[in-house]
Amino acid sequence: MYKLSPSLLAADFTRLGGEVQTAARAGAHYIHIDVMDGHFVPNITIGAPVVKSLRKASDIVFDVHLMISEPLRYIRDFAEAGADIINFHVEIDADIREGLRLIRGLGKRAALTIKPATPAEAVYDYLPDIDMILVMSVEPGKGGQALIPETLRKAERLAKVISDNRLDTDIEMDGGIYLENVTEALSAGVNVIVAGTSVFRADDPVAAVKEFYKIFEDFERGQ
Repeated sequence: MYKLSPSLLAADFTRLGGEVQTAARAGAHYIHIDVMDGHFVPNITIGAPVVKSLRKASDIVFDVHLMISEPLRYIRDFAEAGADIINFHVEIDADIREGLRLIRGLGKRAALTIKPATPAEAVYDYLPDIDMILVMSVEPGKGGQALIPETLRKAERLAKVISDNRLDTDIEMDGGIYLENVTEALSAGVNVIVAGTSVFRADDPVAAVKEFYKIFEDFERGQ
């Protein structure tokens, strides 16, 4: 199944609760919540208290992406705040498997992220132990960038490994994805699409979400 995860990074921060509800009402499966610490990436966004407040607005799946240097310190905080999927970077200087065990032990879905310059091979050994791999198709830290074409090839390699090993691991892609190019990501094996600007800054966000799902359905019928 193809799923859309609208990114709150592009939402109106004066009304985040309403933005979450709009995406959920439109039929989005997930809400993508970028957490940045100003150290691992050059930006600062929100923390667990905001996630906890947003949890009151909707029961939509919270897809929380920890772009922080010490995610293991904060996994429990985000789990208790209401995260459903907790995703951290393979590039961190910490015990990756310990982080995955902690997430699973808290009853949450575990995911890993790779930056554009990180080879697909960096996560091969972890694929059996995660629910999702997030391929960053832009440099993490800010929105509105253009998709880096080589990241599509990376997604293709990951999709082949997942298929060859009969794993049930989702491939998510984040960065520079719009209605006009989303089929490129789908063709590369991606089944969870993060879209921020093309949803929350559209003239009609509800219509934008529905248009993404129409493309997903048309693509699936054509396979």
